[in-house]
Amino acid sequence: MCGIVGYIGTKEAAPIILDGLSKLEYRGYDSAGMAVYDGHKINISKSVGRLKVLEELTHGGETMKGCVGIGHTRWATHGAPSTTNAHPHFNKKETICVVHNGIIENYIALRRKLTAKGYEFVSETDTEVVAHLLDYYYKGNPLEAITKVLHRVEGSYALGVVFAEHPDQLFAVRKDSPLIVGQNTDGCYIASDVPAVLKYTRKVYYVDNQEIVRLRGDHMHFYTVDEEELEKEAVYIDWDANAAEKAGYEHFMLKEMYEQPKTVTDTLSPRIQDDDIVIEELNMTDEELSAIKKIHIVACGSAYHAGMTGKYVLEGLARIPVEVDLASEFRYRDPILEEGAMVVVISQSGETADTLAALREAKKRGFRVLGIVNVVGSSIAREADSVMYTWAGPEIAVATTKAYSAQLIALYLLAMKFANVRKTVAQEEMKEMLEDLKKLPDQIELLLGNKKRIQRFANRYVGAKDIFFVGRGIDYAISLEGSLKLKEISYIHSEAYAAGELKHGTISLIEEGTLVAAVATQQHLYAKTVSNMVEVKARGAFVLAVTNEGNHDIEKVADYVIYIPETHPLFANSLAIIPLQLFGYYVAVGKGCDVDKPRNLAKSVTVE
Repeated sequence: MCGIVGYIGTKEAAPIILDGLSKLEYRGYDSAGMAVYDGHKINISKSVGRLKVLEELTHGGETMKGCVGIGHTRWATHGAPSTTNAHPHFNKKETICVVHNGIIENYIALRRKLTAKGYEFVSETDTEVVAHLLDYYYKGNPLEAITKVLHRVEGSYALGVVFAEHPDQLFAVRKDSPLIVGQNTDGCYIASDVPAVLKYTRKVYYVDNQEIVRLRGDHMHFYTVDEEELEKEAVYIDWDANAAEKAGYEHFMLKEMYEQPKTVTDTLSPRIQDDDIVIEELNMTDEELSAIKKIHIVACGSAYHAGMTGKYVLEGLARIPVEVDLASEFRYRDPILEEGAMVVVISQSGETADTLAALREAKKRGFRVLGIVNVVGSSIAREADSVMYTWAGPEIAVATTKAYSAQLIALYLLAMKFANVRKTVAQEEMKEMLEDLKKLPDQIELLLGNKKRIQRFANRYVGAKDIFFVGRGIDYAISLEGSLKLKEISYIHSEAYAAGELKHGTISLIEEGTLVAAVATQQHLYAKTVSNMVEVKARGAFVLAVTNEGNHDIEKVADYVIYIPETHPLFANSLAIIPLQLFGYYVAVGKGCDVDKPRNLAKSVTVE
């Protein structure tokens, strides 16, 4: 949510800021703005809507001259989208300028105190409090003013700050909201995420909690909130810069779906060595793994759905009990964590606020935490006891596809590792499973090649009002993700249900012509799912079935069938989800929706 970009150096700042913000559009926003110091004063331009409005307003940045500036894409929390509420925000004298990602939780109390001291507020935002607080504490030393403010604000924040009296300096501040800084021979950069600076530098530093960075044109210094200087190590980003571009695809989402075979290979290959599962990054001995008595998987959104599949796979292979929690619920239900439990948190960005808070809660209670994340150096990656990277590369579309597929692979591997250590799976069966894993990339490629047939089917449901997904066991987990993909990008009401629950109320929603997508990949549950299909069809439903090759008798019940190649039942999600991703995508395209940037959504949910 929200995107921050800043630059100080020898180049014109505005075009660099606009370019960087364009790489962060996936984060979700409803207004944009930037501020640039022109040698005499700080000038601000703001707009409501897409970034292209700001680009047109400033002629691509040409009308805003200067070599130091900050920019922002805002996702409205406090105050409706408007030019007044858009960032950056000024102090009254327009000498201090701030952009902010996060939420200042005590802003009402601070606003009252500042109003009593004569400060006037022009916006409804919590961010304006920061600008006026900086003004209140500023006595000529920017760093001193910033540290005093940080001791008084509560909540989460990533800040970019410019002082007109110190135009040779740019400040970056972080607490709980992601922020990086980078450097090249032309200057220094701040950004909410790596894609914003990939074009300019691969040398970045991840700003840790309650750290301040003072950037100049040719160097930067790091400080604690007590103004103590820190030493930081740079991280070299080896992502292919082209991976953050569309490369001829109509949408990032479609491109990322087609990158899934490579993503699966990249996540899988390094961890299979000599027909054995090797996960060195666990940093745990076989004895320590054997001692784990229970696993708690904690995540949000699609990562939670991956965790649901992980529960079935871990319990099925390793015979270890698994609980799956939504991160927001885990935090507040005072969970009971037994001795010997391990917590696994899953997040594409590694910055998801609720998931990060769940990690901290688990660690505070003394439990080991494994992070499954995609972004190297992210907060979860740094704070977890160990981390499995998913190696999906930059994922730009808000609706995840390839990162979800990579999370599934990580969970399969983790389950197989536990099974090996606990000796719950025979070696011959384990060998067969490894062969099935190696086949997945080619099988996914095969399913992606079926896109035209799925597109034709999707076009029939562009005008649908309600669509239901049903399945049992792992098929229920697949249904959850298939339903989410559809609803988040097409805005069609869609729900997923455990098929056995249909008769407990849900079937009352089925009427003539309602589309029901039934997933039936688990052979031991196949007959029961077919019975559920018969039930909804008798109420007038049109049934789409996703099932295994060979189950041709399903055509007697289903109106439309998509077959997936043969694989181990516990790996079926990796194949069955592909046609459901394509279905959701083509329904959204047919409706003319903004697939990569669905309304009201953000890629990285960094606030509660």
